[in-house]
Amino acid sequence: MAETIKPPTIAESQETGAKVPRVMVVDDEILNLKLIGAMLKPQGYEVILANDGEECLQKVAENPPDLILLDIMMPKLNGFDVVTRLKAEERFALIPIVMVTALQDVNDRVKALEVGAEDFLTKPVDRMELRARVRSLLKVKAYNDHMVNYRQELESEVRRRTLEIQETNKMLEKAHEKLRGASLETIFRLSRAAEFKDEDTGAHIISMSRISARIAKQCGLSPTTVESILYASPMHDIGKIGIPDRILLKNGPLNDEEWTIMRMHTVFGGKILENSDIGFLRLGEVIALTHHEKFDGSGYPKGLKGKQIPLAGRIVAVADVFDALMSRRPYKPAFTPEQAIGIITDGRGRHFDPDVVDVFINDIPEILRIWRSSQEEQSKEVQEALKMP
Repeated sequence: MAETIKPPTIAESQETGAKVPRVMVVDDEILNLKLIGAMLKPQGYEVILANDGEECLQKVAENPPDLILLDIMMPKLNGFDVVTRLKAEERFALIPIVMVTALQDVNDRVKALEVGAEDFLTKPVDRMELRARVRSLLKVKAYNDHMVNYRQELESEVRRRTLEIQETNKMLEKAHEKLRGASLETIFRLSRAAEFKDEDTGAHIISMSRISARIAKQCGLSPTTVESILYASPMHDIGKIGIPDRILLKNGPLNDEEWTIMRMHTVFGGKILENSDIGFLRLGEVIALTHHEKFDGSGYPKGLKGKQIPLAGRIVAVADVFDALMSRRPYKPAFTPEQAIGIITDGRGRHFDPDVVDVFINDIPEILRIWRSSQEEQSKEVQEALKMP
């Protein structure tokens, strides 16, 4: 099993470990180079010197530093031009640049910031101010580097898991002769794979999909659309395959950082299902992306509001929340039907589409019958599995 990718904290990003921060000093005056170098080396930094702008660009290209202290008035290539060229290249854009200059004109300082410099120091440089600015900007650079690396690792892991799902999908499709039968089995298998460690997942997929189809039918949708929602709704949380297990299976409430990552399952699900030629999968993409949008616009991932949210997403939102409330989870016990219905009702017009909630409330006896039937079926499946030699 692949190692779980943990999101970075600010404290972690500020620690450079064994890596020695590299600070480049660029000035056409040798005395200035030696003076600033003498101020920084006792702090444990590796100091690289460059006599002009062209040498700076050459050394940056060979081995990018973590910070650049750059003079403005230099022969060949002045500091403004150096900053402009460095910030134009993506691989160098995050390197903090401090302009070190004797210029007192406010326009020069404004220009330095406009071309992309992060800060400036006035000559003669004060030792304490220099060290404080360097230390602060190196922490920012370390954090940015950590975030870039984390993002790349996360994207790589999502791609790997997505490829696994796609390969599984291909294998299942080859195993069946009829497209509808293959699609339906693939949908349920992939949906279970996304949350396979959750003991209630099987019942959740069955009940929420059947309740979604029932609500769709009571909303007056065509039989074809109702059937499509029945087959596509189980894929609503397929993006959880990209969520680390430490968050997905946490026994307790998620903190803000964990919630930020958890919310990404909607985007991951959309990416997994996008560009399919199969109708159920196309609808599954829509549902995966929109079932956590809220009617008042406070949902995610896009903050859609009202009828901007596709009807399938609005229907599945009610069915999904109702089943989740009725089911035991690592972070909560199962609610009673009265409690679950009360929460759905309270969310009318805020979390949920009022029309969909009205349809749901008016059909409660049948909704509860469907939910209980799904629980019984799942229980029988588990019991039969335990009897197998």
